[in-house]
Amino acid sequence: MSETIYLNDRIPEQAAGRRLDQVLAELFPQYSRSRLQQWTKRGQVLLEGKPVAVRQRVLGGEAVEIRAELEDEGAVEPQPMDLDIVYEDSQVLVINKPAGLVVHPAAGNRDGTLQNGLLYLDPGLASVPRAGIVHRLDKDTSGLMVVARTLEAHTSLVAQLQEHTVSREYLALVHSVLTAGGTVDAPIGRHPKDRLRMAVVESGKPAISHYRVVERFAAHTLVQVRLETGRTHQIRVHMAHIHCPLVGDPVYGGRLRIPRGASDRLREALQGFRRQALHARRLAFVHPHSGEPVSREVDMPDDFAALLDAVRSGL
Repeated sequence: MSETIYLNDRIPEQAAGRRLDQVLAELFPQYSRSRLQQWTKRGQVLLEGKPVAVRQRVLGGEAVEIRAELEDEGAVEPQPMDLDIVYEDSQVLVINKPAGLVVHPAAGNRDGTLQNGLLYLDPGLASVPRAGIVHRLDKDTSGLMVVARTLEAHTSLVAQLQEHTVSREYLALVHSVLTAGGTVDAPIGRHPKDRLRMAVVESGKPAISHYRVVERFAAHTLVQVRLETGRTHQIRVHMAHIHCPLVGDPVYGGRLRIPRGASDRLREALQGFRRQALHARRLAFVHPHSGEPVSREVDMPDDFAALLDAVRSGL
């Protein structure tokens, strides 16, 4: 079984000189680079109306079109999973993802992922790219994700994400006492020396995060962060960039910080929290079929709430 898809966009001016397959992977992140390369080799990717080579360098500003057959995601096995569904209809699902759950299969995580669970929940998702997953949360970030159940919904949600009209709000506990909110407008790309990390780099993709203070403590601040863009590790990278790394972040948080004079309770809570303190609290989008707004909000998980209680209790 297969479905015909049609995608179109324009190569960003700032992408001039880069390889087409690299740029396509950024324009259409819902598809793997290998799949985009395969479509290009088949002549199903057109640049200014003409087939092109995978490694062709782009000039910037060109129109790109993809007309391709989307085959079943047969390689990912359905697996039963207890998913926390907070909204459901024939077009979309909204899921409250727990910390520790990987979103997509990858090397070292071939099963037990959200995608495996979604395919078990709804076998029809095998004909939707990546089982309908249109945006990601890091493994150890909890909170809300929207999943497309049809190609129509997938196309709509991807367009909304690209147009930055999907509202995503997060709660984050950071090291540092912030006196006011602000905006971080700094491009994000691969770290120049460590390819497993992201970083603020001049050659990166535009990234904008808006944050405001929710609650201030002796050595920490609970902030609400609203994403205007959706880059990999965006909140974690941006907050570390302004010297306010997330509590527990194993990649961007630096060494463990115990405030001077911390109580035993606070010390144990900080030492025991082994993931980034980040929760996708609120998600809002336009329903792909009805055009009506859909908005959902969920409380932070128990481990985050317990950490916050310990921080709130003082030194």
